[in-house]
Amino acid sequence: MAQYSSTLDGLFQAVADPTRRAVLSRLGSGPASIGELAAPFDMALPSFMKHIGYLEKTGLIRTRKSGRVRICTIERGTFSLIDGWLSEQRTIWEGRTDRLEQFATSPDPDPRRDKETPA
Repeated sequence: MAQYSSTLDGLFQAVADPTRRAVLSRLGSGPASIGELAAPFDMALPSFMKHIGYLEKTGLIRTRKSGRVRICTIERGTFSLIDGWLSEQRTIWEGRTDRLEQFATSPDPDPRRDKETPA
């Protein structure tokens, strides 16, 4: 886990922003140009390009030039890091909640515990 901690930090920071999440959602449907991705947002293109740059830097998307147009594509493999970490966390927490459920529903092994102690 520690070996990819800084990578995960960047990935989670990337998806923490609503603009970047919207871009990733759109790219889930297929490649798109920067212009197509920027159209729904009320921001200057240089500001939008910072979001694209961050997504590219973290490896969540890839861009390529096609003539005068820059095309963005989602990098599905990068999401496997997030999925792997979430799976680890899910396993840990399922184990903890299973133990808590077992503790809460099992009969008390010490029958003296139910008896009132004299005052």
